[in-house]
Amino acid sequence: MRQALPEYPWDAMQPYAARAAEHPEGALNLSIGSPVDPTPRAVREALASATDAHAYPATAGSSALREAIAEWFGRRRGVAVDADAVLPTVGSKELVALLPFLLGIGAGEAVVFPSVAYPSYAMGAALVGADAIASDDPGSWPEHTKLIWINSPSNPDGRVLDIDALRAAVERARELGAVIAGDECYAEFGWDAPWDQRPIPSILDPRVVGNDHRGVLSVYSLSKQSNLAGYRAAFLAGDSELVARLLTVRKHAGLMLPAPVQAAMLAALADESHVEEQRARYRERRDMLRPALEAAGFAIDGSEAGLYLWATRGTDAWDAVAQFAELGIVVGPGHFYGDRSPQHVRLALTAPDADIAAAAARIRASASTAG
Repeated sequence: MRQALPEYPWDAMQPYAARAAEHPEGALNLSIGSPVDPTPRAVREALASATDAHAYPATAGSSALREAIAEWFGRRRGVAVDADAVLPTVGSKELVALLPFLLGIGAGEAVVFPSVAYPSYAMGAALVGADAIASDDPGSWPEHTKLIWINSPSNPDGRVLDIDALRAAVERARELGAVIAGDECYAEFGWDAPWDQRPIPSILDPRVVGNDHRGVLSVYSLSKQSNLAGYRAAFLAGDSELVARLLTVRKHAGLMLPAPVQAAMLAALADESHVEEQRARYRERRDMLRPALEAAGFAIDGSEAGLYLWATRGTDAWDAVAQFAELGIVVGPGHFYGDRSPQHVRLALTAPDADIAAAAARIRASASTAG
């Protein structure tokens, strides 16, 4: 019998959220990366215009959507893919959790993922009874590895893998005969040099794989760049034979994206202006929050891209969570992201401007009082 799954980690935050709620000016939740800004009007209108969706949608997505995804990869990620080498998914989290199952991985095989990582990678391994291996060193990936996840920019620590690191990961995956998937959902949000001036590379970048996509997948989501988290709109691209295998299993499982959501994705993929506007919002919030944390004695590690600040003051993360709760601020403990981040907390930029400004003010005030 398969081992029981662990409790959902965020349930452990309830006492701290309750304490933050007692703050006289109210709680400010910076723990969850859920967008708060409006979904672009053109996207909402596209969804509304497609609500006469009486037929079952194709699991592969409409031909128009597949072509739009392929065109987007070329335009925004510098990657040439054919329309038959892309596949829409019901958000990216379901793919992360289900990919080991979709690939037929099981007991006696391993899924590798970053040492500091969102817990869904390990959960995907647990769901199929596979070994979950947290490792950033390709040389240490074991021989029984069947799936490797890399995450660049990373959640939670915002680190970016450069071309050399991506190439080394792909080469090792091919030595092992493993599939390698790049979770790239934050690629439009680069902040620090050099990623503020040039695109964050994809695992399918020709400088990484040339023209050979064998065994390689890129996973992307519109949740963050287009504020579509409630739509569950994501997709993958890469090895056409592997995509075809995944499509077959997903057909049997009934994993299909609703037709109105497909129409909304078409509108989102065609428009870059709303992405630029959203990037500017997050930059302003980051520019408010980071200096306040540093003034309070926190070091910001990584965080050169993505939607989070990965902060530490050299104490246990739960102690920091409790200290923030006293300020009425809810943050995420590093313990949720693996054994190698026990002293970090994650603060999300996905909160209203007023909440970010208020959080920065409270943090600065506490630093001043402590000083």
